[in-house]
Amino acid sequence: MEHSLAIIGVTALCTILIRALPFWLLGGKNKIPDTVQYLGKALPPAIMAILVVYCLKAVNIFEGSRGFPEFLAIAFVAALHLWKKNTLLSIGAGTLFYMVLIQTVF
Repeated sequence: MEHSLAIIGVTALCTILIRALPFWLLGGKNKIPDTVQYLGKALPPAIMAILVVYCLKAVNIFEGSRGFPEFLAIAFVAALHLWKKNTLLSIGAGTLFYMVLIQTVF
C-alpha cells in the first residue's frame, strides 16, 4: 500500500513540475515568446494532417469498400468543422459517423 502511494506521489509531483516548468522559465513574463506562439499556431494543423495520413495509410482503393467510408467521414468532419469551428465536436461526430457507416452501410 505504501509503495503504491509513493508511486502516485512521485508521478503527481513529476506531472506538476513538468507543467509548471515553462512558467518558471519564463519568470512570470506576460509576453509569450514568438517561437512558442508560432508553434501554438502551426502544430495543431500539422498534427491533424499527420493523423489523417496515418488513418488513411491502410486504405486500399482496389478492395472492399474502396475507402468510401473513410473519405465520406473525412468530408463530414471537414464540413462540420468549417461550419461549427469546434474541434471536439468535429472529431466526435466524425468518429460516430464513420462507425455508423462501417457497421450499417458498408
